[in-house]
Amino acid sequence: MIPVTHPARRATPAGRARAGRWFGLAALLPLLAGCSSLELFNPMGSIAEQEMQLILVCTGLMLLVVVPVIILTLYFAWRYRASNTQATYAPDWSHSTAIEVVIWTIPCLIIVVLAVLIWNSTHALDPYRPIASDKAPLRVEVVALNWKWLFIYPDHNVATVNELVMPVDTPVAFKLTSESMMNAFFVPQLGSMVYTMAGMQTRLHLIGHTPGTYAGMSSAYSGSGFSDMKFPARVVTEDDFSAWLAQARSSGAHLDAARLSELEVPTHGAPLQRFSGVDTGLFDRIVGRYHGMGDDEICLPGEQPGATSKTSSLVASASRTAEN
Repeated sequence: MIPVTHPARRATPAGRARAGRWFGLAALLPLLAGCSSLELFNPMGSIAEQEMQLILVCTGLMLLVVVPVIILTLYFAWRYRASNTQATYAPDWSHSTAIEVVIWTIPCLIIVVLAVLIWNSTHALDPYRPIASDKAPLRVEVVALNWKWLFIYPDHNVATVNELVMPVDTPVAFKLTSESMMNAFFVPQLGSMVYTMAGMQTRLHLIGHTPGTYAGMSSAYSGSGFSDMKFPARVVTEDDFSAWLAQARSSGAHLDAARLSELEVPTHGAPLQRFSGVDTGLFDRIVGRYHGMGDDEICLPGEQPGATSKTSSLVASASRTAEN
């Protein structure tokens, strides 16, 4: 006997599509539950706090336009529906001075407010601008390698791979460059992102107010090992920072030109490393490596001088473009 489905229980194509949309929205709810923990909205430093406030203020100003438009669109669709015989029918209507004043004045005022706000915040949050503090800044030199991060502490003569440690409430003055590919240094909970380029030096100033370990990353695609360019950014107490320096100095490894060449070899999932000594001026030599060189002179690890690779040409081109 063939079962018979009651017509009222048969799913129509439109019904199935509607059910699919609701199912898709329900499947997204677990992802939305984690939105409160987004790192950008959980700042742990003054720069990140100011940036979050700027995002929220700008979003609120935009909503002043978006929300009324959505509400009025829904109201007009309901008010002037075909079945509403009470609505005014005016087929020849074409202009209202009051409406024109409203729809032009409000956006213009918002643009003026945004212009003033962004002008002030752009200067206040300039990554090159030092952070005012009673404490002397900690200097850190950052080199983006393939695919790992090198951090050099010139004042303490130590260096690390894929580990950034800074004292709490102490400004950190970063100098950044890249060994080859353009990259981007970013610790969302501490503040601004800045790019790194071969043959160029950029600067960044950050500060952490709460001890903890925060996610550091590369935010610009730089090849197959891009996803491995992650590091812990640890904000610690003064005592813990001193203890960490003692651990780094006890490693017995020295970072010189030969060791740097080994680090420059592209690797995936590079482990944390510490160096108890660093050659003086190593960072400056990395920055100046490509200055005054032709394409046929730029070599990556494993290449011979004179044999220009596509990657080498890209590096030289990016360096010249940045300088111009």
